[in-house]
Amino acid sequence: MTTVMAFGTFDLLHPGHKYFLRQAKKQGDYLIAVIARDSTVKKLKHELPSQSEKTRQRAVLRLNLADKAILGDRGINKYAVIKKHRPDIICLGYDQIYFIDGLKDKIKQFKFNTKIIRLKPYQAHKYKTSIIKKQS
Repeated sequence: MTTVMAFGTFDLLHPGHKYFLRQAKKQGDYLIAVIARDSTVKKLKHELPSQSEKTRQRAVLRLNLADKAILGDRGINKYAVIKKHRPDIICLGYDQIYFIDGLKDKIKQFKFNTKIIRLKPYQAHKYKTSIIKKQS
């Protein structure tokens, strides 16, 4: 069984998120969606997401695209979820910039053969949370 892990904030769930999760699901047999913690989003983006982490987690689960939707790690151990679930593939969004520096090295350190794939956007000019927030 090929386990795939996809990371994201998944705030204000939109067709771009759905496309991302569908692409990730096609990469393997079992998809784990990792939803960023509120505290992590605040630290990295300097603002809280529009929806709470639990609300975002439930929304991802309701899509029935991920086999499991979990909350990311708290604090500084950002790779613990990878170490725990040992994914065969990690899917990153086209615009994902956080936590990717050093990811390949950390996976090598764990002695995993995890493949990292950067997925394509879906109408990025239209379906991006920051654009949707500005429109509302």
